[in-house]
Amino acid sequence: MDYDVIIIGAGPGGIYSAYELKKKRPDLKVAVFEAGMELAKRHCPIDGEKIKKCVGCKSCSIMSGFGGAGAFSDGKYNITNDFGGTLYEHIGRNKAIELMKYVDSINLENGGEGCKIYSTAGTSLKKTCMQNKLKLLEASVRHLGTDINYVVLENLYNYLKDTVDFHFMTSISSLEVIEGGYRVMNGEGSYTCRQCIVSVGRSGSKWMESICENLNIPAKSNRVDIGVRVELPAVIFSHLTDELYESKIVYRTEKFEDNVRTFCMNPHGIVVTENTNGIITVNGHSYEAKDKQTENTNFALLVAKHFSEPFKDSNGYGESIARLSNMLGGGVIVQRFGDLMRGRRSNEKRIAEGMVQPTLNATPGDLSLVLPKRILDGIMEMIHALDKIAPGTANDDTLLYGVEVKFYNMEVKVDENLETEYPGLYIIGDGSGVTHSLSHASASGVYVARRIAETI
Repeated sequence: MDYDVIIIGAGPGGIYSAYELKKKRPDLKVAVFEAGMELAKRHCPIDGEKIKKCVGCKSCSIMSGFGGAGAFSDGKYNITNDFGGTLYEHIGRNKAIELMKYVDSINLENGGEGCKIYSTAGTSLKKTCMQNKLKLLEASVRHLGTDINYVVLENLYNYLKDTVDFHFMTSISSLEVIEGGYRVMNGEGSYTCRQCIVSVGRSGSKWMESICENLNIPAKSNRVDIGVRVELPAVIFSHLTDELYESKIVYRTEKFEDNVRTFCMNPHGIVVTENTNGIITVNGHSYEAKDKQTENTNFALLVAKHFSEPFKDSNGYGESIARLSNMLGGGVIVQRFGDLMRGRRSNEKRIAEGMVQPTLNATPGDLSLVLPKRILDGIMEMIHALDKIAPGTANDDTLLYGVEVKFYNMEVKVDENLETEYPGLYIIGDGSGVTHSLSHASASGVYVARRIAETI
């Protein structure tokens, strides 16, 4: 065999797998294959001035490369079983929390020291939310910020690069079962290993589906989250963000009894675009350094859609909505909440005259022509509900960017060790459909690495 262990994907799951393997078993020969670039070479050309929109790079530096899609996120590590995935269903609640805390300690040792941890424990905001038909989910969150998150990843890479073989800009075309292990192939050749960890993230969802089909690994359709990113003056949410940093709030709509939730809250942050398989969607970042912060806070409002037979392509449904937005707006559409409520398209003049200065150069438009009515109705209900605990949320000048889509992989059948029916083939991270967050994905990597270290 060329390697003892091959890891496919250098996102959080892959990184922490490699880290723990080198800690526990430095004798093992480990390789990591990544479709994107190494961290230092990851750079999005959009500068807001000369280049204002996605130019379709061969490898999207926001979505792929060392650090995965989380490399340029705002580095929030949520320590909780209430959201972020269902890892606890496989390894147990206590073990899941223990591993998330262990990952947190690694981050602190590698540049994250001094970054504050926030907690919902004992907050009076939980009661305030309940009084207004909102549910505040419990969690502790360590906020690194996009800048410190980069430092942590840089230090982890420096620790690993001399003892782990990294193959960047190397897309794996196929994965085969061979006698005594596995073979991975790319355009230039093939490599073999005794055990294999697959950690391809959400952007590898289509690839993961093809691997499951080729190897007859059972997988079931998961969900897709569709919604918008809200941007408003930071002072409106300051009483929430100062205490909790990120508040995960769920609202059950009166009209359809759908759940709408806040996601990825970025105090004093910026709105950014993402390119997933050629589809432009919206996201948000924030920084720890004061000089990089803005006067705005942004967060997503998402509605989860689950599908039953005969429809199975939940990601395809989300993609079709995102493509419609791209077709109408040439990318991301932005609309004032007041214009949406009045049933009219936003224009540059009304946005420029508003109280909220956009942090993303998006096309003024009409989100009602893009989002299904049921989803849009739920989002508007949620904004009015949030206005009761954060007055000003439903102001006319609040900006809505669309669309934001969170794609989820098919939920791959794995056992309590995150191992498939093929011995030594592990599927972890967001690519497994089991985890949906930095902390859960990282924890799954540590868990599998420890098992391999003990059994190989």
